[in-house]
Amino acid sequence: MNLGRLLFWLGVSFVVVGLLIQVAPQIPFLGKLPGDITIERPGFRFTFPLVTCLLISIVLTLLASLFARR
Repeated sequence: MNLGRLLFWLGVSFVVVGLLIQVAPQIPFLGKLPGDITIERPGFRFTFPLVTCLLISIVLTLLASLFARR
């Protein structure tokens, strides 16, 4: 793969990730699935969306495998 094609796909992936970051707060279940870790203390909140990350990883892996089969 040449450098121009690599830069093009990096740019496309940055745009897609940016759009997902803008849209993600409007998805109601994202980050609130059973198994997501949330620690709340006075003046402190820590959230680690473990199950959400696994779900997104599975979906992206399935999409990548579908597009890789040419």
